[in-house]
Amino acid sequence: MHSRTTISPALREWILTTTRAGHSVADVLQLMKDSGYDPRLSRSMVAEVLKLPLAALHARTANALMSSLRTTHPEAPGVSIGGQAIGVLLSVDAPVIRVLDGMLAGAECDELIELARPQLQRALTVDSDGGQQVDHRRTSEGMFFGLNELPLVGRIEQRLADLLGVPVDHGEGLQILHYLPGQAYEPHYDWFDPEQPGFAAITAAGGQRIASVVMYLNTPALGGGTAFPEIGLTVTARRGSAVYFAYEGGDRSSLHAGLPVQRGEKWIATKWLRERPYRSPGRR
Repeated sequence: MHSRTTISPALREWILTTTRAGHSVADVLQLMKDSGYDPRLSRSMVAEVLKLPLAALHARTANALMSSLRTTHPEAPGVSIGGQAIGVLLSVDAPVIRVLDGMLAGAECDELIELARPQLQRALTVDSDGGQQVDHRRTSEGMFFGLNELPLVGRIEQRLADLLGVPVDHGEGLQILHYLPGQAYEPHYDWFDPEQPGFAAITAAGGQRIASVVMYLNTPALGGGTAFPEIGLTVTARRGSAVYFAYEGGDRSSLHAGLPVQRGEKWIATKWLRERPYRSPGRR
C-alpha cells in the first residue's frame, strides 16, 4: 500500500494526462486504488492537482458511483455491500438524489429503534453560532450514536462508506429520530451557510457537510415522507429504504422537509457526511 502524502511530479503528470484523455475523476480514483493508493489520500491528491474543492470531489465521485447503480426495477440485482443487496429506485441529477432500496435489513431497523428508544430527547438544530438549539421547525425526538459505538452502528457506517466511497470518519454520528402524528421538520438545508457568524466554529471539525443519507426504519401508516419542494419530489418513507442527496457548494435545490406524520409514527436514521475527517465536539 502506498502511503504518500506528497504528490510526485510523475503522479501529477499522470493525473493530468489521464483526465485530459477523457477519463472521469471516478476513473482516475479507481485506477489509483487498483495501484494500491489509499482512497482518502487519492481524493486529496486529485483535488489538489485538478484544483477542485474536496467537497465537490466527494460529491462527484459519490454521484458517479450511484449513477452506476441506477435501475428502475426493485427486483434488479443492484450491488451487494457486506451481503446486503442495494438497488436504486429513483435517480435525480439536479440536485443529486438517489432513492435506495434495501439499505437496511428489517432486523437492523428494529434493533436501531429499540436501542434508541430509551435515549430519546427533543431533537435540536445547529444555531448560527455553532451551538445547539430547540427549533420550532423540528418537533421530533432524537438521539445520536458515536462512530462505531455498537457493532450494528459500525456495520451500517461501513456499508455506507463502501457504497458511497466516503470514509467512515468523514461522517457525523448516526442520528435516530422519532416522529409522532403531527410532528415534522419544516423545509431546511443540511449544509451550513458560510454567511452565518458561527460557520467557522461549525466547520472546524470536519469541514462543510457534503451529503446526507436518510434511512427509514419503519413505514408510517400515513404521511412522513421526505419532500424536495424545489423540484416537486416527495420520497415515500418505506422501511429499510433510504434517500441519499448531495449538495455540492451549498446547492439550494437540496431544500428538503420531513413531512408531517398523519397517522402512526415514523422512525429514521440520518447520516451527514463531511468533506474531511469529523471529530465530534461531544455527544449531543
